[in-house]
Amino acid sequence: MNRPPGIILAGGLSTRMGGGNKGLRVLAGETLLSRVIRRLTPQCAPLAINANGAPDAFDDYDLPVISDGFAGFAGPLAGVLAGMEWAEALGADSVVSASVDTPFIPEDLVYRLLDARGRSGLALAASPDDSGRLRDHPTCALWPVALRQDLRDALESGLHRIGQFAAAYQPGRAVFDSHPVDPFLNINTPEDLDRAALLV
Repeated sequence: MNRPPGIILAGGLSTRMGGGNKGLRVLAGETLLSRVIRRLTPQCAPLAINANGAPDAFDDYDLPVISDGFAGFAGPLAGVLAGMEWAEALGADSVVSASVDTPFIPEDLVYRLLDARGRSGLALAASPDDSGRLRDHPTCALWPVALRQDLRDALESGLHRIGQFAAAYQPGRAVFDSHPVDPFLNINTPEDLDRAALLV
């Protein structure tokens, strides 16, 4: 498998976590960002961090830090666009995104996304919720670089819902088992962090 580039989405405001860089919060002795990097490194090459603000906060990680091309924290779609443009400059035809607050992402995420690509080349990770209903995780996805202008146009028109944008392109879905732990469990609050510590 040729490893696509990967972008770790860490550009949010983390308001429910109390502000600051959510990815630098510690889970069982390791930052959330370190956990995502460790899981993605064998799957993606190269890796970059999408973050806004002072890039030197991530100096310890020795990865390029790419900021959004839109002012005002435009959400994960702006981070995906930054990743697409970075991947295009590398000569890649796609980029994998993963959220910094998903420390349990699967070790076969990229392989499964590549295998699940839809007609447009887009693939989303998905897992069943407690009721068995399939839930998409569009921050963990494979994005074709060819959609970059469509994505820029969507952002400029005011669209910021990542799932809404993805749904318009008939994405494929890589479905992962959610038991005993949903691998896309995301950490939004200090309480989430405490609960996740019980799963490590």
